[in-house]
Amino acid sequence: MAKAMKKFIGWLITIVILLIVLLFMGPLYIVNEGNQVVVTRFGSIVNTHTEAGLYFKIPFLDVVTTYPKLVLSLDGDEQRIPTKENQFIIVDTTSRWRISDPAKFYQNFTTLENAYNKLSDIIDSSCRTVITQNRLSEIVRSSNIINEAKTPVEEEDEETKEIDNLVNESTANEVVTKGRSELCRLMTVEANKLVPEYGIDLIDIVPRQIKYSDELTESVYNRMIKDRNQVAQAYRSLGEGKKAEWLGRLESDKRTIASEAYRKSEEIKGNADAEAAAIYATAYNKDPEFYAFWKSMESYKNNLKDYPATYSTKMDYFKYLYNADGKKN
Repeated sequence: MAKAMKKFIGWLITIVILLIVLLFMGPLYIVNEGNQVVVTRFGSIVNTHTEAGLYFKIPFLDVVTTYPKLVLSLDGDEQRIPTKENQFIIVDTTSRWRISDPAKFYQNFTTLENAYNKLSDIIDSSCRTVITQNRLSEIVRSSNIINEAKTPVEEEDEETKEIDNLVNESTANEVVTKGRSELCRLMTVEANKLVPEYGIDLIDIVPRQIKYSDELTESVYNRMIKDRNQVAQAYRSLGEGKKAEWLGRLESDKRTIASEAYRKSEEIKGNADAEAAAIYATAYNKDPEFYAFWKSMESYKNNLKDYPATYSTKMDYFKYLYNADGKKN
């Protein structure tokens, strides 16, 4: 009886030790929220878990690989891409993606680092494909709101038309049919033709930065300077035309005002002369002899001062210079 009890206790201790060893070997593992795992045995996938919880594995045989289930980001490298007009630009993109099928992901990449490298190549390729098929304006703009701005005064619209005629080209911006948002969607669609087979769900691709290449920058600046100078010259020409027009109106108004003023002055002078003549006539009728004498004195005063010498006075003009009666001696 005692031997049997000792044997039972020995087996019990052995079982407890085995259980302790087994626990230390890690037969259980936890999948946390936001994670998903792939369980492999001898390199082959035996199970996947995408929900949080406590799971069992065979120690030493099963290997648990953990991947994030959250949305991940990928910042691409700058790449030099030609547009449809063959203008080279530097594009830098950023993308959002997540692991949709951990088994496929493990089979294709095993590690996140490998996935980043492959996904970066796919995104760069889709970005290049879409950009080379579209104009620069489609890439840098999202709408035509800049073309929809209207001037509130009709005269300004006429001036804009005159400027367009002087510049020999329209000052309106190029019309956008797709826009940057649509091109981003097309990039994502192009990339998603490949990534599902890798167990990846690509959410979007967004150009983080778009800039001109070095050789294009100077050309663009020179063209902008030329265009602005041309528009400035057009405005100067329009201003000179407006100036000449206003100066012409000014001269015309001056002549009209001067003519009207001269007419009024002559009218006033005529009325004054008529009034003076009437006054003179009234005075003459009161004393004709005195009137004749007074007018002669006024004439001597005004006319003789311009002549230093008089060689003959034998004329009626000097009749009041000889005697009080106006008779010759």
